[in-house]
Amino acid sequence: MAQKPSIPKGTRDFNPEQVAKRNYIFDTIKSSFERFGFQPIETPSFEKTETLMGKYGDEGDRLIFKVLNSGNFLFEKNPIELPQSIDVLKTTPLDNLGVSEKIDLNKFVNRISGKALRYDLTVPFARYVVQHRNEIELPFKRYQIQPVWRADRPQKGRFREFYQCDADVVGSKSLWQEVEFVQLYDEVFTNLGLKGTTIKINNRKILSGIAEVIGAQDKLIDFTVALDKLDKIGEEKVKEEMRGKGISEEGISKLQPLFTLKGDFGNQVESLKTILSTSEVGLKGIEELEFIDNAISELQLQSATLQLDVTLARGLNYYTGAIFEVSAPQGIKMGSIGGGGRYDDLTGIFGLKDVSGVGISFGLDRIYLVLEELNLFPVTVSNQVDVLFINFGEAEALFALKAIKSLREKGFNAELYPDKAKMKKQMTYANKRSVPYVVLVGEEELKNNEFTLKNMSSGEQQKCSLDELINTIK
Repeated sequence: MAQKPSIPKGTRDFNPEQVAKRNYIFDTIKSSFERFGFQPIETPSFEKTETLMGKYGDEGDRLIFKVLNSGNFLFEKNPIELPQSIDVLKTTPLDNLGVSEKIDLNKFVNRISGKALRYDLTVPFARYVVQHRNEIELPFKRYQIQPVWRADRPQKGRFREFYQCDADVVGSKSLWQEVEFVQLYDEVFTNLGLKGTTIKINNRKILSGIAEVIGAQDKLIDFTVALDKLDKIGEEKVKEEMRGKGISEEGISKLQPLFTLKGDFGNQVESLKTILSTSEVGLKGIEELEFIDNAISELQLQSATLQLDVTLARGLNYYTGAIFEVSAPQGIKMGSIGGGGRYDDLTGIFGLKDVSGVGISFGLDRIYLVLEELNLFPVTVSNQVDVLFINFGEAEALFALKAIKSLREKGFNAELYPDKAKMKKQMTYANKRSVPYVVLVGEEELKNNEFTLKNMSSGEQQKCSLDELINTIK
């Protein structure tokens, strides 16, 4: 019986039209990256497990795909018979692995898994910087466009395998980098035709200051992870989660002004100054936000809006300063389409201290869905072929290929239908591939050294020379 073809949940195949549209987004982002001075790098699909674990908080760590050591080398010296179920595994001493105690499944997997698929591109980048520190010049501006993997529950706009498009700067504490990243977001989304995006910004120092004011410094991660869910689960559920993490009722009551913070950037900042008046670190965060806002007000954005969102936390352990998140235009139900922030000592975990960094990421797959929903992909994106030559026979095909060679040399995508098939079949093929022009070369055209060019949109046909054909298509 034949095997039924399928793919793992949370992964996808892409047809030619989808790949063309994705490449359009890639190319738009890449051109802006390079215009802003970023250089490309690539890192392996999987890293050592210890490189990734402990960098994303408990929730992030649970979503890391661990890779069991492949091949037979693990058991070559001490072959063992693996238990057939988790229940057996939980009660079986694994003496051949040098384990005398009874261990559960997670511990077993950790012992035999030395690699993990990358969860994001930032931590591998930090590892790259430390490992290649003698080869790069600081400040180092890099961009990276590669897939990442997360063992998440698949849903609309959320996949287990997806691309990230990152840009980071390491080796500079200057807030001008944050200003440029706001401009970079604005340029990319404007160039994609996605106008009306909101670039939300907060600062980890403000969150630290709030935790200090409510007496929850030791629960900063629990506090920020809960706060980051406000737009998903609502105020009461957030408070309930905070109570469950041991944050006092008095502390939660002091947070109330945050849930009702309103007004423009300046008004919210003034309210925060009152709330954080006793917190030095909190006031420092406000100062950094004001610098960025003042600069953007002077420089002005093309189509995006910069908005302060004090509940924005992003739940990642490594952010220390500015935090970014980009939302689609109003009316589009979609999670964030970009995010990032400042991380002052991420390289420190790999032994290189005091190297500050800041970076942002574009969510390709969600951007794709938004552009498709708003019908913002240019029609020409999916047109892989500019002109198709109909095949009437061997002599005609050779004549057509000579013309095709000239067209390709001038930068056109030209193709000959490979088989001498019925005219209807060849024209149907052209229609299904949305080819804008078809060229017919029959006995008469061959004799007169000319072509019949058909516009597939209007249906108009004209006799022309090769030069006239080129000019018409152009």
